[in-house]
Amino acid sequence: MADSALVKKAAAATSPELTEKVIFYFVDHGMQILTAIVLMGIGVFIARWVGNLIHRWLKSRAYDEPVSNLIVKVVKLLIIALIGIMSLGQMGVQITPLIAGIGVAGVGVSLAMQGLLGNLVAGLTIIFSKPFTIGDYIELLGVYGQVTDIALFSTTLLHTDNSLVIVPNRKIVGEILHNYGTIRQLDLTAAVGYGADIALALSQVNTILQQNICVLREPAPVVGIAALNESSIALAIKPWVKVEDFVPTQAAIYQAVIETFRDKKIESPVPRRDVRLLNPLP
Repeated sequence: MADSALVKKAAAATSPELTEKVIFYFVDHGMQILTAIVLMGIGVFIARWVGNLIHRWLKSRAYDEPVSNLIVKVVKLLIIALIGIMSLGQMGVQITPLIAGIGVAGVGVSLAMQGLLGNLVAGLTIIFSKPFTIGDYIELLGVYGQVTDIALFSTTLLHTDNSLVIVPNRKIVGEILHNYGTIRQLDLTAAVGYGADIALALSQVNTILQQNICVLREPAPVVGIAALNESSIALAIKPWVKVEDFVPTQAAIYQAVIETFRDKKIESPVPRRDVRLLNPLP
């Protein structure tokens, strides 16, 4: 009970002293505090102005909207952080030890987060060098898909089965990258017999491609003889389509080829084998 009373008396004695110190601090540094507040307000205004300026510049350079927004946010945060340090200096806070402490902490964090920093640097490299953009279909490191997101630390690819592949950015930079762009070329084949009318078959394939709305007119489809097999002639059918139409267009063209060849009586190959009996049974 006695100890509790002593604690209460000490708290009661300390409270007025603390209040007086706070009041004296605001009285002595009132102008500095007001200047710091005004400086922070100006800093926020400058950050917004610079952010809008950079956003317009990135838009004129055809950068993707998510990438542009990410760069603008980083620039705004850097400006606000710089103005915040200056404001603390105006309030009487020692800036030099603060900056030194931030530097030491930065070194320690960088050593502990080498992987993340590697992804960050690689992400910035991808954003500014633009080896691919959102919507492109790319293939690297044995993975492939359509680019749906480019972040600072990773890039997201979408497979045709709607599954996602998250690739760390440091795995992308410096590797061999196959960028298909926003269109892909189908590599289809159709087999006809040696007795078939080849000109008619090629003409019907061209008609099928012209009637399919997913097939692009430019670049022009490639149709011709691909190979002469043992019992059939292989026709190459290579139209260009958008990335999102790759799978359904392939199925539609194959179905149309089968139905058209059947209607036009175009000969389909039938595998044949000659069997000779060297020692026939009696």
